[in-house]
Amino acid sequence: MTSTTDGYGELRAQLESLTTEAFRPELSEIDRLPTSDIARIMNGEDAGVPAAVAAQLPCIAAAIDATAERMARGGRLIYAGAGTAGRLGVLDASECPPTFNTDPGDVVGLVAGGPSALVTAVEGAEDREDLAARDLDSLALTADDTVVGVSASGRTPYAVGAVAHARARGALTIGLSCNAGSALAAAAEHGIEVVVGPELLTGSTRLKAGTAQKLVLNMLSTITMIRLGKTYGNLMVDVRASNEKLQARSRRIVALATGAGDAEIEAALAATDGEVKNAILTLLGSVDGPTAARLLTESDGHLRAALEKSRTE
Repeated sequence: MTSTTDGYGELRAQLESLTTEAFRPELSEIDRLPTSDIARIMNGEDAGVPAAVAAQLPCIAAAIDATAERMARGGRLIYAGAGTAGRLGVLDASECPPTFNTDPGDVVGLVAGGPSALVTAVEGAEDREDLAARDLDSLALTADDTVVGVSASGRTPYAVGAVAHARARGALTIGLSCNAGSALAAAAEHGIEVVVGPELLTGSTRLKAGTAQKLVLNMLSTITMIRLGKTYGNLMVDVRASNEKLQARSRRIVALATGAGDAEIEAALAATDGEVKNAILTLLGSVDGPTAARLLTESDGHLRAALEKSRTE
């Protein structure tokens, strides 16, 4: 019994040292306030998150450039976290295929406890570094992969273990936390520490910390995809038209990129099996579907480079 108590005492002391776990006495009677006042206070808390992210932009940009370099060689972007942090990683990964037409295995989200932990807490999973190592080993890591450990506290064993294991395997590692001087940042090649301060509800890091993590993950995946040629300007030219809304969006993207009329757009999409990027190239480069496909392959999927090639043929 003593060892258990001592263990909890050590963890309690550790938590009390974290900014994200700090108690705010000025909010100790927030439950007695009118709903409108609580909403106003909460909104004011959230307003400071973008500034905290902005302070880490140089670190974020360096991590993105390193990630894009490896993904251009065929590497993957892998998120690993527990609880809210893990779920945010899975969310970001799951949105890449429809947005950027990536293979589902290109951007992967790992959550402590496995898929069931997305909707139900798996007790103790976040405390197991060995689970992180096992989950990563199942993906057969390579030196071209990037592993992003996500943890608001920066101490979660699953996230820290994932980064340490990945780094030992030669993969690029990024540690995203919301506390300065975190173990997660120290374990990673690229540490990103977005310090948003104590939460409205003590220790509820799904609030400001969760918002900050979502903003950074948006940047990591989106800007990496921009660097990989998945966009043309600010148009999602690699969008996968898997439903009626995305089919309509595909046609609008072709129209915005080319200024072509409906009949031309339909003909271009028909000639390229519905591939938006290829359709744009046939219209702007005055080439047929097979030539557009070849030029894009030769240009590693970068539409601007393929357009330049089309003008020299």
